[in-house]
Amino acid sequence: MKRTLLTLLLLTTFALPAAADGGMWLPSLISSRIKEMRAKGFRLTAEDIYSINRASMKDAVVLFDGGCTGELVSAEGLLLTNHHCGYDAIQRHSSVEHDYLTHGFWARSRAGELPNEGLNVRFLVRMEEVTDRIAAGETADAIVAAACAEGTGYKASVEQMYYGNQQFLFVYEQFDDVRLVAAPPSSIGKFGGDTDNWIWPRHTGDFSVFRIYAGPDNKPAAYSPQNVPYRPKRHFAVSTRGVREGDFTMIYGFPGNTQQYILSDVVRYICETSDPMKIDIRTGRLDIIAAAQASDPALRIRYAARHARIANAWKKWQGEVLGLTRRGIADRKARDEERFVRETAAAGFEGYETLLAELKEEFARIRPYYYTHELLSETLRTLRFAYSDAERRDALFARCEPVERDLYRQAFREYDARCTELEPIAAFREGVARCGTAEAYADRIFRLVLDDPAHAEIEALRKGIAAQLDAIVGALGTRSLRNCNSARMNELYARYVAGIRRLAALRGEESDLFPDANLTLRVAYGAVAGYEYADGEYHRPLTTVDGIIAKDNPAIYDYDIPQALRDLHATKEYGRWAVEVDGRRTVPVCFLASNHTTGGNSGSPVLNGRGELVGINFDRTWRSTMSDIAFDPAICRNIAVDIRYVLLVIDRIGGAGYLIDEMTLVR
Repeated sequence: MKRTLLTLLLLTTFALPAAADGGMWLPSLISSRIKEMRAKGFRLTAEDIYSINRASMKDAVVLFDGGCTGELVSAEGLLLTNHHCGYDAIQRHSSVEHDYLTHGFWARSRAGELPNEGLNVRFLVRMEEVTDRIAAGETADAIVAAACAEGTGYKASVEQMYYGNQQFLFVYEQFDDVRLVAAPPSSIGKFGGDTDNWIWPRHTGDFSVFRIYAGPDNKPAAYSPQNVPYRPKRHFAVSTRGVREGDFTMIYGFPGNTQQYILSDVVRYICETSDPMKIDIRTGRLDIIAAAQASDPALRIRYAARHARIANAWKKWQGEVLGLTRRGIADRKARDEERFVRETAAAGFEGYETLLAELKEEFARIRPYYYTHELLSETLRTLRFAYSDAERRDALFARCEPVERDLYRQAFREYDARCTELEPIAAFREGVARCGTAEAYADRIFRLVLDDPAHAEIEALRKGIAAQLDAIVGALGTRSLRNCNSARMNELYARYVAGIRRLAALRGEESDLFPDANLTLRVAYGAVAGYEYADGEYHRPLTTVDGIIAKDNPAIYDYDIPQALRDLHATKEYGRWAVEVDGRRTVPVCFLASNHTTGGNSGSPVLNGRGELVGINFDRTWRSTMSDIAFDPAICRNIAVDIRYVLLVIDRIGGAGYLIDEMTLVR
């Protein structure tokens, strides 16, 4: 008894990624969080969030295009997501003559809604733990195959939680006919561009509108003009009451990847080596693309999506380093590791005496391999080694050619300079030696790609890249190369996380631990909240149209708002979307909340305590990007576009009020 009491006293000092510090909760297990959620303002039940027996919120949320989230807002399949999530689709439909990126797109009828080849959405049908089934001898492949056979358009996967301590089956229904309905001009949907990305205050109307179509039986079907709007089991009511500081918020979406349990050594590698290297390389790529875009409107459109993809992570990594460094996360994790060793020993747990030392030793071994893999991914693997005949015949290709050549030069130069931890690819090293410089070698390979794509030198380089990747995979023992991992690291992390959960169980707090995000459906809850930025200045959690007007600048593409928005502000004729803020008639644009989010949560519904839609999640504040590794409630905030601004833009800018007529509005 004395030993147990001592152990419990020791355990109170151990810091864990628990409820007080954020959380991404599995919806099938959300009943364990309902008491706390209700204390914070939630007014519904666990069954309202997730049910397999009746319609629930999960039936109104989709995995959008494999990497974002979307939500149903009408009984006719109308779907909201982010503008940046729909960006590729909007770009593919755009041209200089029909520049939907610049001017926006508003379908005036169902017939005008645009199909998108390859774009799909997935609804979660159910999730279930299969840990015991796999332990009993069933294979994940067999479980998945049986689940896929259950219905039309069914897809399934078995996903690891807590580094394999638990396995869950996720069964989805996939719809492949998803059509573009509306998108605001980029000067609204991408207002502020890269300058405002990850920054608060924010004034971005980051939304787009799609519609899911199905066969006449309401089942998934390939695109056909005979398909009809999908009739969902559930759609969200849209609240026009708005939010105030302190109001409960819940995010329901598909967060992509977090690393809450990684070593302090890995955090130092990210801050000191990995992120700085990737930032530097992407800066060069962005400079090349931005110069091309500034020189030619057609190139601006052609490279818009690529620039956005590169820039998003580039700026995110900068904020991540800033947050992790200033909050001392590596040192904090090092202290937690020391406590783990002491407290597992005090609790009498066997098999943990050398675990942390083994983890650190394994990471030191794999570090050069992981670094080289990241370097390849940012340099040589970004390049195209063939262009189709159709691309070559495109009149725009001649103007793209110098840009592509410069990207080749930059990639070759960076790989040559930075490949110092493993031996460079032999064909690359020999090519540089023959040509004299990495840039000269890049020019030669690029010319061959255009003139003779089957040339032996290209094939030798491609094989060399593949061989280096194979060597890295062989050294790491896995093709799953996220999160500075290896097969051995994964085994050790599994034991480490199992130990953390055992310690939490002794305190009766095991349910306060959440598994890392892995693009499966999760619930995060918090509240509308301002914060103090690095300058110590308190920032309120709400922005308005007045801030857009203050930033408006016709000379800068990302700040040149539509004249219609200027006119609305001048007349204050906002209609039913107007509110009073500090005695001013205005419209809310964005708000901050304390929900734990990451990539994949883009487009997620932000819901109030009654389960009504109040916003669309689209970003985090700059230092909040550290929440992929450690959620700090003092500074970590998600950013959402206020649904009232979305409705204003649809109604008064797009003239598409008929879309609002489909929605269920509540006040």
